[in-house]
Amino acid sequence: MNWDDLRIFLEVSRRSKLEHAAAHSHLDPTTVSRRIKRLEHELGLTLFERTRRGHALTPAGEKLAARVEAMESLSLDILADSSSEKSAAGRIRLGVTEGLGSGVIAPKLGTFKARHPQIDVDLIALSGFVSVPRRQADMSILLARPSAGRLKVRKLADYSLALYGAPAYLDARPPVTSREDLQDHTLIGYVDDLIYSAQLRYFDELLPGLTPHLCSPSILAQQEMVASGAGLGILPAFLARRVPGLVRLLPDQIQVERSFWLSVHEDVAGLTRNRLLADYLGEILHDLP
Repeated sequence: MNWDDLRIFLEVSRRSKLEHAAAHSHLDPTTVSRRIKRLEHELGLTLFERTRRGHALTPAGEKLAARVEAMESLSLDILADSSSEKSAAGRIRLGVTEGLGSGVIAPKLGTFKARHPQIDVDLIALSGFVSVPRRQADMSILLARPSAGRLKVRKLADYSLALYGAPAYLDARPPVTSREDLQDHTLIGYVDDLIYSAQLRYFDELLPGLTPHLCSPSILAQQEMVASGAGLGILPAFLARRVPGLVRLLPDQIQVERSFWLSVHEDVAGLTRNRLLADYLGEILHDLP
């Protein structure tokens, strides 16, 4: 067993598909597959389940990935002299919900990179969560505080959601002066069986008995539907403010308060680069509406 094989194993664990790991390692997929099989033979363990969607870590693979990633992170910190923030180096994989990742964090990553040129960031912004305990990311921003796993957790920010509509829609439809009026309007929301967090069930909380007519698991798609005048939707204020002219409706009756939580795997929480990014996230989200 050698370090090169372990690093290849780590790339496959991060990227799932052999061809992606091979391209990043400047090898061909056949070589990567041979290296993984050799590592499994030497350890006497099955590290991956081969599926149609790629290579998925087994429990034994997850344990090894945690140890190898900790070794890699420690070596990078040593080489970079981790006592100095200016010399911090390495790559961070950050998982984040789609709206926050695309609407707030992505536009700010250039500033972070300028401050720390040797730190690279993989921003995984999805309609769902990226798992830190399963080593899919070094850190992840969640809608609820996680209660299990070897994690360091901190609250990043509170934010609010409200009901919005575009002038083009509101001008052509009956006025909205109460919740009861919403029965006569087109509502926009999540696809019910694709909701990935109880924190997103706004309709159950605010508009019981009403069902959205136009649905998407993507909050950005919902934002576009509202902005185009397709209907009314509950949006995070930090996304709604990006659309000029959106009108907030029933502010005294419809408002949701939620929080973002940052979870970092214990094995890498103390690394300088992860601390720098965590602090930067806290900085840019401090005044989130």
